[in-house]
Amino acid sequence: MAPAVVLVGVMGAGKTTVGAALADRLGLPFADTDTVIEERAGKPIPEIFVDDGEEAFRSLERQIVAESLETFAGVLALGGGAILDEGTRGLLRSHRVVFLTVELSDAIKRVGLGAGRPLLAINPRATLRHLMEQRRPLYLEVATHTVATDGRDPAELAEEIAGLIKS
Repeated sequence: MAPAVVLVGVMGAGKTTVGAALADRLGLPFADTDTVIEERAGKPIPEIFVDDGEEAFRSLERQIVAESLETFAGVLALGGGAILDEGTRGLLRSHRVVFLTVELSDAIKRVGLGAGRPLLAINPRATLRHLMEQRRPLYLEVATHTVATDGRDPAELAEEIAGLIKS
């Protein structure tokens, strides 16, 4: 059992919104590993960062991503930083992965200026720009397909991705 498709991209790319629309279109379940992490930890991600630290969060994230890649048969969205782990990138090589790209201006509109985003607590615009630049090569490394989300409707994106993964 494996996901029909895995969505990756920086925060604000639309992984959750597009993923839910795609799952609906394909008649499959949808899961977001960030939600699974919060359920497993019993607290929101910002609290995990504050209470336990980023390394504890990343460790739990690695575990949940690996489990989900083995057991979840639907549309799976990964947290923006999941691809930082080399082991996770290795696991993703055997899956259909769509990298959702977004330009900084659209990402800022979607995520706001850091509310509930621990990595954006200080200077959100500069931090998000840095994260986008740092992570882009890693997203491209694992991507089977790349889809730009800027200014596009989730239903339109779901239709495009559905066509890509059926070919």
